[in-house]
Amino acid sequence: MNEKIIIIENLVKRYPMGETEFTALKNINLTFDKGEFAGFVGPSGSGKTTILNILGSLDTPTEGKVVVEGEDVSNLSEKASALLRKEHIGFIFQSFNLLPVYTVFENVELSLLLLKKSAAEREKAVTAALEWVGLQDMARKKPPQLSGGESQRVAIARAIVKRPNIVLADEPTANLDAENAHIIMQTMQKLNEELKTTFIFATHDEKVMQYLKRKIHLQDGRVSKDETMETKTLQL
Repeated sequence: MNEKIIIIENLVKRYPMGETEFTALKNINLTFDKGEFAGFVGPSGSGKTTILNILGSLDTPTEGKVVVEGEDVSNLSEKASALLRKEHIGFIFQSFNLLPVYTVFENVELSLLLLKKSAAEREKAVTAALEWVGLQDMARKKPPQLSGGESQRVAIARAIVKRPNIVLADEPTANLDAENAHIIMQTMQKLNEELKTTFIFATHDEKVMQYLKRKIHLQDGRVSKDETMETKTLQL
C-alpha cells in the first residue's frame, strides 16, 4: 500500500474582502502518495498558490482538514508549523529568494544551520546538493553573478539539501527561458526519482505540465479534473 504523505478533506479557504468574503478554495478532497510528481494547474486566480501555501503550513484552512506528514496543519501552533516546514518541507519560488550577500554555498547551507547540523554534515550535504543540480563549481559565487537558470538551480539545491520528504514549487519556471525551464524540470524529475522526494507544483506553464505525472486541474477554487499522465522521458 502506498504511503499517504498528504490528506486533504473538505478543504475550504475564505478571505475577507471588505464586508464580504472571497472563497478561494471550495471543498477540495485529495491525497498524495510519497514520491509523487504532481501539480496543481489552472489559470491565475484558480487557487493554486493558496492550496500550496496551506500544504506548506504558511496558511490555514477556513474549513476542513489538511494532514501533512501526519500533522493536521489546521491545528498547529506557529512554532509547530515552523518545525514542520524546517524538518520536512522544501520550497521553490519563481523569484528565487536567494540572499545576495551570501555565496551559493551559504545560501544552500542556511536550512542546515537552522537544523543545527555540524560543519562536517553541512559541508557534505551542500556539496551533494550542488552536485545534484550541476553547480558544484559555483559554490563561491554570489547570486548577482548567476544567470536566471543558475539561480533557480541554487534555489532547488537549497530546497532539497536537507532531503525533505516534500518540495512545494510555485511557478518555478516563470522567470526562465524555454531551455532553462526544461533543464530545471529535468533536474527536479531526476531528484524525484533518486531521492523519492514528493514534488508538488503550482503552475500554468505548459513547459512544466508536460513533465508532471499527475495533473490536478483547478477552476474557480474547485478540482475540475485529476488525471495521471505518462512520464516524460528524462533527457539529462
